[in-house]
Amino acid sequence: MDFSAVILAAGKGTRMKSDLPKVAHVIAGRSIIQHVIDAVRGAGSEDIVLVLGFGRETVCQTLTNQKDLRIAVQEQQLGTGHALMQTEKLLPKNGTILVTNGDTPLLRSQTLADLLKFHWASGAEATVMTAILDSPFGYGRVIRTKGGFFHRIVEEKDATREEKKIREVNSGTYCFQTNSVFRALQELKNDNVQHEYYLPDVLKILRRWRLPISVYTAGEAQDEVKGVNEHLQQDEEKKILRQRKNQQLMLDGVTIVDPDTTYIDWQVTVDHDTTILPGTFLCGSTHIGKNCTIGPYSHIVDSDVGENCTIQQAWLEKTQVRSGCHIGPFAHLRSQTVLENNVLVGSFVEIKNAQIGEKSAVPHLSYMGDAQIGKQVNVGAGSITCNFDGTNKHQTVIGDHVFVGSNTNFVAPIQVGNYARIGAGSTVSEDVPADCLAVERADVRIIPKK
Repeated sequence: MDFSAVILAAGKGTRMKSDLPKVAHVIAGRSIIQHVIDAVRGAGSEDIVLVLGFGRETVCQTLTNQKDLRIAVQEQQLGTGHALMQTEKLLPKNGTILVTNGDTPLLRSQTLADLLKFHWASGAEATVMTAILDSPFGYGRVIRTKGGFFHRIVEEKDATREEKKIREVNSGTYCFQTNSVFRALQELKNDNVQHEYYLPDVLKILRRWRLPISVYTAGEAQDEVKGVNEHLQQDEEKKILRQRKNQQLMLDGVTIVDPDTTYIDWQVTVDHDTTILPGTFLCGSTHIGKNCTIGPYSHIVDSDVGENCTIQQAWLEKTQVRSGCHIGPFAHLRSQTVLENNVLVGSFVEIKNAQIGEKSAVPHLSYMGDAQIGKQVNVGAGSITCNFDGTNKHQTVIGDHVFVGSNTNFVAPIQVGNYARIGAGSTVSEDVPADCLAVERADVRIIPKK
């Protein structure tokens, strides 16, 4: 069955003590609200309304895919009930809406799908998802009748001492039938400690109208209902998401030597039979092919790594690495770098905006920036491209099968032909034709001690 989804995310989150809206903070490579959006999409929604308020432009900038999203604005944050009121004109007049909070990044798609299935099977006008927590402080408590049916929800600040002992809590996630929930919202009052329009009070109104209300207790949702209100909670949920990601990858055939010290963003993909060593960060839209060894202590961001590669103690950002490459230790590959098959990039090498051809080697202590290097080229230690003249960047082009002696400086713009050889210690400032030897050295002066 079709349904619409509403994600409530208008608050600032003052306990975060940050100028950034709470839901825009990043956990495991994605904003908090993006995790919730992904869970809702995974449950089957193709119509999602975000209720935004504080810092809404900033929140929108964190979203990776906005094609099925619409925005409702809550200018004044007057409670969750008031937030849902802002969506009435954007939603179908009849049908089901799933309502959840934008600060619950641990929510799973399967949990939401199970809630919807339960709601439709029950025939209820509203279903509230609850969880049993060991420490329910801060959550609205679910009050049931003696027969075990739903009675009402009382917020922490309005609860009595006895009510605060109840461990069943409101998760903040609901299913409603559209026509009845918006009628009930019109009767909502704000006569409570916070002077806010509480969404759970809608359930009391529906119950007064003798409309059926069901309760779905998610048995494994103790972590999923936890919201992020401060940085300590953000850190706890970050660890849980990392555990989930690492477990998923290991089930898919990836070896993670020490999951507790391996940090992999949610959207990263890793193929089977790859080994990830401790201290490794895989971030952003990174993909790692099969049969690779990554780490220890490597940091890879928004990069694509082919099969059968080894990357040791290296930093890669926006880099494409083809199959069979060996990188590191202590290499730095910067934006727009491309390594073709079977390239060696060794210790203390930096490469930026450069393409290194097949079976070429930059073994150690070199800088190749704004360069086009052919296949089967050997770059000797201490060699650099002098690509910046103080105003503009210039390119160095080196052909195939070139041998570059140690401590060579290429003063760009410059071209070196195929099969050329560059003598060690040369500063090359003119083009070198194919099959030629270029040597530039000053005469040695030996001055005896007086």
